[in-house]
Amino acid sequence: MALKALAARFFRWRFARYMLASASGTVIDLGSFLLLYSAGMVAGIAAAIGYALGTIMHWLVSSRVVFPDRLAEAGLKRGGQQAMFGVSAILGLGLTAAIVTGADAAGFDPRLAKLVAMAVSFLIVWLVRLNLVFQPQHGPDRSG
Repeated sequence: MALKALAARFFRWRFARYMLASASGTVIDLGSFLLLYSAGMVAGIAAAIGYALGTIMHWLVSSRVVFPDRLAEAGLKRGGQQAMFGVSAILGLGLTAAIVTGADAAGFDPRLAKLVAMAVSFLIVWLVRLNLVFQPQHGPDRSG
């Protein structure tokens, strides 16, 4: 019972719920990629489709579990929010590619660079989504 209470307390924090959203997107991304690639799809296309599906999953969890109090009303406002979410995903992708490419060119192990890139991308995209994509509707947000 103590573990259940601890988990409930942990997921009261918006950042913890965001970690859950990110993890779910990553599972869909990697799972889709592996499934499509093993079925014979070209690796780059399989990776792009996996990334897109992971981003959709991330939106679904983020908009319903992480930021339900900041979700724009249906229609053009929601569409704009979804577009900004997509742009933030592309930002994360660009950061990851730049960090790994730069580290590889500098002679660092690209696998370690990928881990660093994942952490940097996660934090920057979190801040963009917290402060721009899902802006507080009324006053400062204290749910962190």
